[in-house]
Amino acid sequence: MKQPKLSFWQIWNLSFGFLGVQIGFALQNGNVSRILSDLGADLSSLSLFWLAAPIMGLLVQPIVGAASDRTWNKLGRRLPFMLGGAIVAAAAMVLLPNSSMMVAFIPPMLFGLIIFAIKDAAFNVTFQPFRSLVSDMVPAEQRNLGYSVQTLLINIGAVFGSILPFVLTNVVGLENASKAGEVAPSVIWAFYIGATVLLGSVLWTVFRTKEYAPEQYYAYKGLDSEAQALAEQVRQSRSLGEKLTDFWQTMKSMPRIMKQLALVQFFSWFALFIMWTYFPAAIAQNTWGVGVEWYDGAYIAQMGGVPAHIAAAKGAAGDWVGILYAGYSLFAVLFSLVMAKLANLFGRKFVYSISLLAGGLGYLSFILFTDPTMTHVNLLITQVEIPKGALGLMIPMLGVGIAWAAILAMPYAILAGALPANKTGVYMGIFNFTIAAPQIISGLIAGWILGSVFQNQAVYIVMLAGAAMVLGALSVWLVKEQEVTAAE
Repeated sequence: MKQPKLSFWQIWNLSFGFLGVQIGFALQNGNVSRILSDLGADLSSLSLFWLAAPIMGLLVQPIVGAASDRTWNKLGRRLPFMLGGAIVAAAAMVLLPNSSMMVAFIPPMLFGLIIFAIKDAAFNVTFQPFRSLVSDMVPAEQRNLGYSVQTLLINIGAVFGSILPFVLTNVVGLENASKAGEVAPSVIWAFYIGATVLLGSVLWTVFRTKEYAPEQYYAYKGLDSEAQALAEQVRQSRSLGEKLTDFWQTMKSMPRIMKQLALVQFFSWFALFIMWTYFPAAIAQNTWGVGVEWYDGAYIAQMGGVPAHIAAAKGAAGDWVGILYAGYSLFAVLFSLVMAKLANLFGRKFVYSISLLAGGLGYLSFILFTDPTMTHVNLLITQVEIPKGALGLMIPMLGVGIAWAAILAMPYAILAGALPANKTGVYMGIFNFTIAAPQIISGLIAGWILGSVFQNQAVYIVMLAGAAMVLGALSVWLVKEQEVTAAE
């Protein structure tokens, strides 16, 4: 039985929740280093704190993928996980910037780290089924469109989430400076708003999308529904040891293309982790001229605190990080509008490789933008005075945005056609290993490299990210695309 095509708005609705999820991710990526620093973390240890994110992804996504493959209830197959994850994620987003309120019971930095881990785990519970939902609901001939729409919504959410603290400071008028051991009010309210939109957008997808019934789904995928039901009964009767053995066998029998894409993913996500962790420090040092010593807790204590002009420069750089993140997300939105057509015209691998190359060159050019001359910038919603070098950083963000759009769509578009329909969820979850593992490796070594090799000069760790992204572009050509037949 041929799977019917979906209308544009049906594809839009089934991915709409990604808008809110990405607002949450954008707020996390742009502000968690800032929050943890405000709560007492030093520069070289930030990458270790950030390990909570990939570790949660590594643990949660395969479990959710496998569980959602076998879940069929009134709400659907993937939708129950999206809804449950969104509720927990929204609650954690409210708690994280208020970690200082728990000082009487637990050190704020420790509480913040725990809530960060819970929040990221909940993001993963919500995030992973969206990928599988597109594979479930969208026929093969619309797959490029499906993942491109998803990428479009992701990046619209990223733009909104990235600029939100900046807007709350420069348009609404909330304070962006933090007191000792506390988080700035603009950041707190940005997380409140993000939590609300996250939950609302996921609810939209849950109530506007109807998943296929098991018999209908199996028919569209060329599978025998009775055989699948019997297989599920056998799986449920197995012991934990047998289930773990079955999972290991699934890992061993993964399609070869997953292993080939893993190399590309390694270089891509190694670089992205560095950006999210160290961009604020790199920009403050390289463009605003903040000395490396002001990221040394011992030096700050010796000097009796951070001088007002240094605090102001770090705050301004932190605000501008949000604008730069919004910039690369906006560039990704624009590129995602044509990415599907380019992939159909030139091939997925060509578009994927060129996109990663653009991102790598963007990171490598970061060191060039050091002009401290203050210039007036009209951002339409407000006007600011920033160094010319900071404004120039929008140029590298163009390449980063192109790479980001491709990273979010191309591997999944390449992979989806190579996965057996009855194991799409578990394989998509396993594929998250290729996202989490490079981030874990980056988190374990990036701080040491920054401190021991680069003497806390964060701009050089960004250039290392650029080199990794270029290697990712080259490794795309090792991937051999393939498709499975409906009955596989």
